[in-house]
Amino acid sequence: MLGLGNIGPLAGKPVMEGKGVLFKTFADLDVFDLEINAPEPEDVIRFCQMLEPTVGGINLEDIRSPDCFYIEERLRETLSIPVFHDDQHGTAIISGAALLNALEVTGRDIAKTRVVFVGAGAAAIATAEHYVRLGVPREQVTLCDHKGVVGSRRTDLDPFKARFARADAPETVGDAFEGADVFVGLSAAGAVSADLIARMAPDPIVFALANPTPEILPDEVRAVRPDAVIATGRTDYPNQVNNVLGFPFIFRGALDVRARAINEEMKMAATRALAALAREDVPEMVLRAYNLPNLRFGRDYLIPKPFDSRVLLWVAPAVAWAAIHTGVATELLDIDDYRTRLESRLGRGRAVMRGLMNRAASDTQRLALTDADDSRVLRAARILADEGIAQPILVGDAEVIGRAAGDTGVSLDGISVINPRDSEDRNRYADAFWERRQRRGVTRAEARRRMLQPEYFGAMMVSLGDAEAVVVGENQHYPRAIRPAIEAVGSEAQAALAGIYMMVTQNDTLFFADCTVNIDPDASRLTEIAIAAANFVQQLGIEPRVAMLSFSNFGSVRHPIQQKVADAVRLLHQIRPNLKVDGEMQADTAVLEGVLQRQYPFNRLHGPANVLIFPDLNAANICYKLLGRLGGAQAIGPILVGLAAPVHVLERDSGVDDIVNMAVIAAVDAQERGRRRAESPSIA
Repeated sequence: MLGLGNIGPLAGKPVMEGKGVLFKTFADLDVFDLEINAPEPEDVIRFCQMLEPTVGGINLEDIRSPDCFYIEERLRETLSIPVFHDDQHGTAIISGAALLNALEVTGRDIAKTRVVFVGAGAAAIATAEHYVRLGVPREQVTLCDHKGVVGSRRTDLDPFKARFARADAPETVGDAFEGADVFVGLSAAGAVSADLIARMAPDPIVFALANPTPEILPDEVRAVRPDAVIATGRTDYPNQVNNVLGFPFIFRGALDVRARAINEEMKMAATRALAALAREDVPEMVLRAYNLPNLRFGRDYLIPKPFDSRVLLWVAPAVAWAAIHTGVATELLDIDDYRTRLESRLGRGRAVMRGLMNRAASDTQRLALTDADDSRVLRAARILADEGIAQPILVGDAEVIGRAAGDTGVSLDGISVINPRDSEDRNRYADAFWERRQRRGVTRAEARRRMLQPEYFGAMMVSLGDAEAVVVGENQHYPRAIRPAIEAVGSEAQAALAGIYMMVTQNDTLFFADCTVNIDPDASRLTEIAIAAANFVQQLGIEPRVAMLSFSNFGSVRHPIQQKVADAVRLLHQIRPNLKVDGEMQADTAVLEGVLQRQYPFNRLHGPANVLIFPDLNAANICYKLLGRLGGAQAIGPILVGLAAPVHVLERDSGVDDIVNMAVIAAVDAQERGRRRAESPSIA
């Protein structure tokens, strides 16, 4: 064990149990931690060979150098399952990604880069070999161990160190640092002095990776070289080289294609995937996890953060594809479908939204976004554009939006910006709005003033066909945010304005209504809410089965509250006889098919309900919040339904993911409305 030596298998068990937790948490892989009393390499080899019929892969841990090289080579020769020594390759893969990006940041050519290693154990040798495969010339790599520089004059080198022994090796460690571009420390605390760092080339790249205390602390580096790019193995400094970015996702990709080995191409694919991901915009959920206001590619952000859930979606597919491409995979898969399946491992809500994102991307819609100077809206717009989900149009003051984008680090390339004050369409929108609202007390002058407000302007863009959908309201209270939509767009026929939450549980996706708009609807309004909710769910490609909820099952208790629900059911059966809707019923009756069919076989749902209509706002609001907080469901919404055009309103304090999700729903809503109009031109 690092810093402790051979302290025995029992002492190592807590660490290995923790490793198993990381495999499960980050990549949903089931792991058995097996600590063995095997003092000789042949003992380890034979034990692993006996495991092959049962296990899908073997992750070796904490084996000293050079035994680890011999053991891994023998196992790779004799086994047909992936074998991976994380102490060697994990550090190599992760620091390799950091190296590629550090070279980019400092403007270096990898073929002209000089690297000095302090430490020449398993991790250092494997990392040096990986850097050579990345493009660093072997003759420009210098290894230093506790005896000094590894050179050809030394007679005490094992075969693995000898690969880096050069006749022209520097005489001393100090000479090795003179003009070096990169220092990689895989040794012990305090092994490198500030004087050595000071001798490096301009913009030195310093990877001090000893744990828990680096070879030299970042503050000591900056004291002599403020131009340095620094990485450590610690969480309290930027650029943490953490093996958890590698091993869970490498095994996930390898096992999902039933790979016979983890080869160099798969390791290289993991490195390049991590390097590429670090150049992407960072999701707000990652910023929140690390309590950071901002994070962008550069000197202090070379590799993704360990708690960035996107690592699974980038590294595992890259590894799987490399396995397929190099012929070690025994099962083939579609990479796009594979990414979707991986998202389901991050939570069923992710899988549901990925399906909707794919639908949105199949026919991109023009999507107006208000509150466009908000950093969350800007980040969401960048994601929508980059992933081809929609064509975002930012509505607001172009100068203010531009400054906010610069402060946030978001590029506006490919994103339209419309300033209502400068728009040629403002008077046209004002006239149309005045015609709609002139008998509701709105004057022409007032209509023109309202068109200066992005939420009114955006709603009229959709109303007049200049955008297919709009998402509004990030910085406004919900009741105020929905008013422009109601006034500019109006409601659908026979449908009430209502708020739906899509509740994604481990096993089901349910739609709750009305959670945000109608406080105490009567039977007629409940009918309209149910129709609006059913129409929306149908637009998502899901057959709605609507349960009208109450505290009573089909008249088991008589009460005015129960009666209004029963009256709504009768109205629905008359207005929409083909809709699968029934009630009044209790919530558990609605979702448990066995109860529903056994005790109430006359029901019209023909299966468990997926759309739940609550008798009032109290019940709906309480239920969705409790299910989200205590039941582990993901609440996506509120989704505004019942409007004549796709206008969707955010709640205040929505995160970037919430905004993206709402935009996806708005885009799919617009697609389906367009399809219905094409099929039935008479539909408004």
